[in-house]
Amino acid sequence: MAMNVRLRDDQTEALGRRAEQEGTSVHALVLRAVDEYLARTAREVVVRRTAGEQAVTWHELLERLK
Repeated sequence: MAMNVRLRDDQTEALGRRAEQEGTSVHALVLRAVDEYLARTAREVVVRRTAGEQAVTWHELLERLK
C-alpha cells in the first residue's frame, strides 16, 4: 500500500541527517521505525493481557497481602 505522510520541516531535516549518518534512505528509516513500533506495541499487548490474567488468578492472595 502506498501512503503519504506529512512531516514537519524539522522532522524531515532530522530524518535526512540521520539517514545520511547511517548511510541509508529516509524511506528505510521510516520502515524500520514502523516495524519497531509494531513489535514493541505487540509485546505490550501481550504483557498487559498476561498481567490481567494473572491478577485474576492471584486476586485472593494479592488481597491478603495488602
